[in-house]
Amino acid sequence: MSVNDAIAGTEPAAAAGEFALAGELVIRRMGFGAMQLPGPGVWGPPKDRARAVAVVRRAVELGVNHIDTSDYYGPYVANEIIREALHPYDDDLVIVTKVGAFRTPDKAWPAALKPEQLRRAVYDNLRGLGRDHLDVVNLRIVEEGGGLGPGDSIAEPFGALAELREQGLIRHLGVSNVTARQLAEARGIAPVVCVQNEYNVVRRLHEDLVQTCAEEGIAFMPFFPLGTFTLQHEKDPATDTKVPRHVPLDAQVIHAVAQRLEATPYQVALAWLLQHSPNICCIPGTSSPDHLEENIAAAGLRLSETDVKELDALYGGEGR
Repeated sequence: MSVNDAIAGTEPAAAAGEFALAGELVIRRMGFGAMQLPGPGVWGPPKDRARAVAVVRRAVELGVNHIDTSDYYGPYVANEIIREALHPYDDDLVIVTKVGAFRTPDKAWPAALKPEQLRRAVYDNLRGLGRDHLDVVNLRIVEEGGGLGPGDSIAEPFGALAELREQGLIRHLGVSNVTARQLAEARGIAPVVCVQNEYNVVRRLHEDLVQTCAEEGIAFMPFFPLGTFTLQHEKDPATDTKVPRHVPLDAQVIHAVAQRLEATPYQVALAWLLQHSPNICCIPGTSSPDHLEENIAAAGLRLSETDVKELDALYGGEGR
């Protein structure tokens, strides 16, 4: 049976197992990211709003109880779609949002890390989602537009969110796009339940941070979890068939593993993340019903020792 056949199960997302944020918010490790719900460039409404709403509902039907979003996706659009699709929310649904940036008319993503900007963003998320509190808020560190870099202190913006947590507007806090030092600084101010940094099977700059979080009981939620593993093709004039071209070694290996498992390269990438460390929680995003089902089916894909060894070897110890 191929991994795609596993989607016939009642709640295939459950096959990924669970992780308890702060020991109390139990999420399934296969979640859903809302970034692709708005229009192209994460801007404006989707071409087919009904389909976007249906994708969110289908994710929950497939067993997802963890949705990652932000009010600056659209802006406002992603949260509005989630609210239309799922409000009133199930008791076990955990919505993780993020603040720290905003959108400009030229579709840029400049920083919004001042305390007053963060407070406004939290209220915007509450209003957009239709909630009286937010389950988890990630402070996203953005360098653009006068933001903060890897060597800067995040005490002021994280402290502002910690105050909102004390007021009951936020239940738990996380951080995104941070260094190990910034994570430690944040934890000195308030508990951190999750870290969201770029990480996937071929880009592992934050490998040490993944392991630190595992040791401390902190969830690691990779963004760009699928990387760019698609083979490019061109037509062979001699045979009139499509053949791969410009194929990097990474893609060759991932595609070979996928062929053995009757899976897609993206499913292999997600399965590797889930098997790599028990604190990794995946949040792949899509606006396609078919891609959603493929992504969720990866929760049930099991890589052999040989598969894992080949995939592990793709990383040479540098952040590529």
